[in-house]
Amino acid sequence: MPQDMPPVGGYQAVQYKDTELEPREAARDGRFRTTGSRKSRGQSFDGTMLMIREQRNLPARGFRPGTMLIGMGLVMGYGWYHLTKGIREANELAREKMWARIHIIPLLQAEEDRDQVRRWYADQAREKELLGENTKVYHSDRFVRPTFALAPQNKN
Repeated sequence: MPQDMPPVGGYQAVQYKDTELEPREAARDGRFRTTGSRKSRGQSFDGTMLMIREQRNLPARGFRPGTMLIGMGLVMGYGWYHLTKGIREANELAREKMWARIHIIPLLQAEEDRDQVRRWYADQAREKELLGENTKVYHSDRFVRPTFALAPQNKN
């Protein structure tokens, strides 16, 4: 990629515009002082020294850095506020969901127990019908939850 070069003949000078003329102020010690932006000297028709205040003819440079910093801080603060608000809301919904499941566990357990008892009695009835008697598989009187259930085929 070629290097960018200045235009032939160079860049033009920055244009200035004269805005106002003001006399120089004499301080108590006899020295002249000027106030304001960049100034150059001029002379009036009566011989007194005048200061010509010059102003650059450039567009406005935008917001000051402090204003930009405060503005961006406000935008970031607003975003962080809504982010933390959303995180808290999500945590609250997750907590409600967890407690709803905790409170429903006894109902689900009772439903599963009723289903297990129904299946066990049906299994015992099938066993008695096929074998004529119920045999104990385990050497204990304690109830053992079956790991799988066998169901007869439909006779249709």
